[in-house]
Amino acid sequence: MAEPARIAGKAGTRRIRLRGHVQGVGFRPFVYRLARELGVTGQVQNQRGEVEVIASGDPPVLDRFVADLIERAPPLSAPSLVEVADIDLPAATDFEIVDSKADAEAQIFVPPDYFMCDDCRRELTDPADRRYGYPFINCTQCGPRYTLIESLPYDRPNTSKSGFPLCPECEAEYSDPGDRRFHAEPVACARCGPHLEFEGPNVESIAGDDAALAAAVDVLRSGGIVAVKGIGGYHLVCDATNDSAVRRLRERKQRPHKPLAVMFPVAGADGLDIARRHVSLEEGEAALVAGPERPIVLARRGPNCRLASSVAPGLAEIGVFLPYSPLHQLLLDAIGGPVVATSGNISGEPVLTDNDEALRRLSGIADAFLQHDRPIVRPADDPVFRRIGRHLCPIRIGRGCAPRELILPWRQSRPTLAVGGHMKGTLALSWDDRIVVSPHIGEMDSPRSLDVFAQVAADLQALYGVRAERIVCDAHPGYTTHRWARKQGIPVVEAWHHEAHASAVAAEYGCAGEWLVFAWDGVGLGRDGTLWGGEAFLGRPGAWQRFASLRPFRLPGGDKAGRQPWRSAAALHWECGEHWDAAPDPDGLAHAAWLQQMNCPATSAAGRLFDAAAAIICDMPQASFEAQGPMVLEALCRDEAEPLRLPLGAAEDGVLRTDWQPLLDIIVNEDLAPTRRAELFHASMAGVVLDQALAARREHAVAQVGLGGGVFQNRVLAERVIALLDEAGFEVYLPQTLPCNDAALSFGQAAEAAAREATD
Repeated sequence: MAEPARIAGKAGTRRIRLRGHVQGVGFRPFVYRLARELGVTGQVQNQRGEVEVIASGDPPVLDRFVADLIERAPPLSAPSLVEVADIDLPAATDFEIVDSKADAEAQIFVPPDYFMCDDCRRELTDPADRRYGYPFINCTQCGPRYTLIESLPYDRPNTSKSGFPLCPECEAEYSDPGDRRFHAEPVACARCGPHLEFEGPNVESIAGDDAALAAAVDVLRSGGIVAVKGIGGYHLVCDATNDSAVRRLRERKQRPHKPLAVMFPVAGADGLDIARRHVSLEEGEAALVAGPERPIVLARRGPNCRLASSVAPGLAEIGVFLPYSPLHQLLLDAIGGPVVATSGNISGEPVLTDNDEALRRLSGIADAFLQHDRPIVRPADDPVFRRIGRHLCPIRIGRGCAPRELILPWRQSRPTLAVGGHMKGTLALSWDDRIVVSPHIGEMDSPRSLDVFAQVAADLQALYGVRAERIVCDAHPGYTTHRWARKQGIPVVEAWHHEAHASAVAAEYGCAGEWLVFAWDGVGLGRDGTLWGGEAFLGRPGAWQRFASLRPFRLPGGDKAGRQPWRSAAALHWECGEHWDAAPDPDGLAHAAWLQQMNCPATSAAGRLFDAAAAIICDMPQASFEAQGPMVLEALCRDEAEPLRLPLGAAEDGVLRTDWQPLLDIIVNEDLAPTRRAELFHASMAGVVLDQALAARREHAVAQVGLGGGVFQNRVLAERVIALLDEAGFEVYLPQTLPCNDAALSFGQAAEAAAREATD
């Protein structure tokens, strides 16, 4: 490349340090190409999460070079300048990329797994390209990252691709700074990279990419179920238009009602033409589905939907996503229609990643397996988003958007590991003012979940080069994460469940000033030893005051009520001195236990009120998955209703409490259609939030209102709450970076600990 003419001026040398998303995204090759374009000499080097550039040239050229480093950065990168300094070094004669430096202390960024870029997609479908049809094509702009990195710096020997020596052609691309695959660590081709294999308990094994893929397609077209190993784990896949195939998958997985995600082939200008035949994509949803994170997005079922009725029974929305890896792209192109692609796991455990373990544990579900020989270092499940009002909110973070990095409003004196709750497990590692939240792990009630949890805890510390000096856990002593924390031999700090929810919301938005945060969820241990879950907190992280709550009631069977909504419904009746004929308690044992207060903890949980309403209105005494009843109840709503204003008054402890009893008369009124009762229930619960917020403003002049806890994943409720609070002049904050559910607890716990330390 000919060197352009320099702008006149005295030549100098500058050291430029950049931080942020600058590794694993093709940043060094970009710097190289930019330097050659502008006639700048010097070098660029990775240094444990930072990039250092030594640049020589005339001052105006260097000024332009520094500006272009930010303005023209690769699309997956997010660089920020740390330092630009004149240094006394002689100018180099050329510009080069030097080997990564592993011993320097700097900020580290661990990139998530990226979806297949447009350039690779074109090569994948070009018969003239040497990577035509290769299911593991990638470059610096796409491909696996988090799931293959074994250690940092992010170089090929430190990944699960180290066992695949590059062929001469790939080596030439990898070594050429001007090539799109320069230091693309997962780079490979059919000659030197991973390959597919088709196998199963009752099928003949078939090796070879094309043949294995064709065999899997044949099974799917015939109504079978195939376990497909992807980037971060396995999917269980079947034809989404074949109701018998979907029902068979449900039966085998013992998942009778929980909605299943559907992957659609890419078609049309934005890739969503086939998806639009089945779902209605609202504002922002289409861009998110086709965006770089490639998440599952909950979209409303379309009027002409032809998906199997058993995909999402009783619900108005379907989880929609597009292929994000070349393997999924090839599979969907060959099938030509949508497939169910649900996590390849067992009952809430982390998604499976190991070939032999998948064969052993999924053989009773899948008819065949589409495997590959690239090891997955750690699991990463698919992320899930839902549109709520103007916001596109995460429900689960995972592949493509996690590890999720944020900045805390406080600096910490020592690194902290926050271990979350019991459901929707995540971990958070924080140090200085940085915090990293792990992908979704799963429910913490199985040995595999705990094993993966411990692995991710160790991996986060190893990858970021940060060793935790304390652990923050939920105050509930029965949580698996609490018990694990107590065994680690370092100081443990406890955080209250719902205060962590409140802190997660406030910390995401910088938490300046006084807040009123509603923490509505199922149940969590409260400071008074009862089960909270319908709370309003006043204050700020580290200094929350319980301002308002819901009238408590005693919950027969305790934890059983989560999967048996009838218990919550019966408890409301018994609390009001009434009998409920529909309670499946023919021998009266549950009622007798309730009367004697045996295993009947008191709760103020909003989530249990939603369970009760669903049990009554939807005739749903049992739930096969968490929040099934509230989800079906929400799906009934069509129009807005005027809320029933529920009584609000101070209890003996000074906490304001809303009495739900008048609402019971509405939800049991069979003269009203179920749809109308569901609408009135949602409207009245939204009114509870407004009334408590108005009371807080009258007493404390609070203007900032946050919404945290899994109940606010309910679109009908959250949108009505936001509208009411907006109209009343409040500033309303709904989490957008992390889920509002228990997945945010680890972040909130770390925020609580950091804030307490800052105010001590």
